[in-house]
Amino acid sequence: MPESQGNKDKQAAERLHTMRHSAAHVLATAMLEYMPEARLTIGPAIDDGFYYDFDLPRTLTPEDIDALSERMERIIRQNQPFEHSTMPVEEAKAFFREQGQDYKVELIEDLERDANAEQVSIYQNGDFIDLCEGPHVETTGAVKAFKLLRTAGAYWRGDENRQQLQRVYGTAWESKKELRTYLNFLEEAERRDHRRLGRELDLFSFSDEIGPGLVVWHAKGGHVRSVMEDFWRDSHRAGGYEFVYTPHIGRADLWRTSGHLNWFADNMYAPVEIDEQQYYLKPMNCPFHIQVYKSRTRSYRDLPLRYTEAGTVYRYERSGVLHGLLRARGFTQDDAHLFCRPEQMDSELERVLRFCLEILETYGFKDLQLELSTWQHGESSKYAGEAQDWEMAESGLVGALEGLSLDYKRMEGEAAFYGPKVDIKIVDVLGRPWQLSTIQFDFWLPQTFGLEYIGEDGAAHRPYMIHRALYGSIERFFGILLEHYGGAFPVWLAPVQVAVIPIADRHNEYAQQVGAELTQADLRAEVDTRSERMNAKIRDAQLQKVPYMAVVGDREISDGAVNVRLRTGENRGALPVADFCAMVRESAESRSETL
Repeated sequence: MPESQGNKDKQAAERLHTMRHSAAHVLATAMLEYMPEARLTIGPAIDDGFYYDFDLPRTLTPEDIDALSERMERIIRQNQPFEHSTMPVEEAKAFFREQGQDYKVELIEDLERDANAEQVSIYQNGDFIDLCEGPHVETTGAVKAFKLLRTAGAYWRGDENRQQLQRVYGTAWESKKELRTYLNFLEEAERRDHRRLGRELDLFSFSDEIGPGLVVWHAKGGHVRSVMEDFWRDSHRAGGYEFVYTPHIGRADLWRTSGHLNWFADNMYAPVEIDEQQYYLKPMNCPFHIQVYKSRTRSYRDLPLRYTEAGTVYRYERSGVLHGLLRARGFTQDDAHLFCRPEQMDSELERVLRFCLEILETYGFKDLQLELSTWQHGESSKYAGEAQDWEMAESGLVGALEGLSLDYKRMEGEAAFYGPKVDIKIVDVLGRPWQLSTIQFDFWLPQTFGLEYIGEDGAAHRPYMIHRALYGSIERFFGILLEHYGGAFPVWLAPVQVAVIPIADRHNEYAQQVGAELTQADLRAEVDTRSERMNAKIRDAQLQKVPYMAVVGDREISDGAVNVRLRTGENRGALPVADFCAMVRESAESRSETL
């Protein structure tokens, strides 16, 4: 991209961000007009719009949102200027305290304490005055096209022990056309929401009796998961990985050594006491795989070692952030941990990166974004390992990326203290990026757990360790796949690949024979013998996203055939049963995205 165009795009993005922040102020203005007793907190711009958090005397209704939208439209038509000024801290506290805006007073006190502020930044439009750093557009009239979208609960400062607030979300765009495009995108995203599809397609559920964030897989979802796991297992076996299985709990000392009790305790479940020892549900698999490595003396000839496990882990996520399969409390990480000699590192990094890309491409993800998180050069005191280790690790990751001719973005200073990493994001059919695979270099755990191998020189040496998650978690990847395909999985993943549909009850026996032949061909088939009309059965199979329908009647029985229909509505006509089985098997075995 030419530099001038890049600058224009950056300026346009900044302008849009500023307009969205200004729209949040318009919303707050409208709220105080509509509900003067409202207490205001914060109202930032976000990636696709804005929100404002309010402490309100009652719960907002859809009618309230409509009323707020009307007031916002009027404020925008008034073209009120956004005027900036500053105010001495004491004067500002007195002003907002008089207005009953205690949250603003708290924010000012924080600025006074943490930043030694003597003045605070103020913006005013019309009679509305807010504590704000800005910037803003020139006038409210510059908010071109907006829509309030929904409300949600939020805690003040994200602290569940503080006041619960009501968050009003909105979006704003430079034109009504852009707004319509975005709203159409939201409608399509809603149609593809994995939680809704999970219910409609009978794939999985959550139960209050079991607990939030803990998924229950139904038979059809279990079919898909089983196929995913079989493919994962076969691919890893061919890739030179060894399978390990580890417990779901471990003693507190293990998590203390790994550092999780120091840095990750808030995301771990409370311990249980067994034989006067504390045990924790595992939030990660890494320490267990390290114990496999440590179980005997390792020689340089043993390396590289590639351990992998589909290991279920448990993390305490606050109820407000749980989101179906995409953010759960119990999930199965498809983990791998690689142990290698320093001279093997470059080839291992390229190998594991290529492996990740090949797997993701098989699932239909070809549009990828890669990010390389690096250390902050010259700040070695903030990181584990020596400077030369970091340079070697970064060089290896860069070599792997460039060796495969991959574009990537450098994220300077974004590495964890224990090593650099490559993150792979897939872009789904709606253009949404999803963080999936991670290849993480680790200097810390080999040192903390005292890992060694005996080199050619007979001396002990420390191995390098690479963490690798491919799906990220099976649950989250399943949810992303479900939304990407809108529930219409490719044939190889579909829980039911063929629905056999008899036209009348007298055709049921032949339909069962066809179903048995499909099953014998290792295909997943269901025979619909309900006393429903044929068209209703076809419609139901389409709603269940079944790729193929094999309709059978008198003619098909006479010809030893089936009439083939697709979930898209296309009628392929009659095929001999054996030919139909071969066609479906070819589609499944090739893992094609098309029918």
